[in-house]
Amino acid sequence: QADVGIAIGAGTDVAVESADIILVKNNPKDVVSLIKFSRATYKKMIQNLIWATGYNIIAIPLAAGVLYSAGIVLSPALGAVLMSASTVIVAINAKLLKVQ
Repeated sequence: QADVGIAIGAGTDVAVESADIILVKNNPKDVVSLIKFSRATYKKMIQNLIWATGYNIIAIPLAAGVLYSAGIVLSPALGAVLMSASTVIVAINAKLLKVQ
């Protein structure tokens, strides 16, 4: 059983409508590019997941005041800015996929 259906754009309407991916050009070699792109996308997804998890492991305790006894206090406004920065970093990293 197939995980993904691929149709060539010049194919029948039934094939095009039932396919998950439609190759606009009639070049079957585009399937190789598609596989490379899907692997790069998965790799980028893992990078973003690792970044977000690592960031939250560090940032959430800081925002909760774990280091308050050491005199390190994170203001709520700074916490919000840093969380937004993390989101921007993930978005930029995802956008870099288009550059590759």
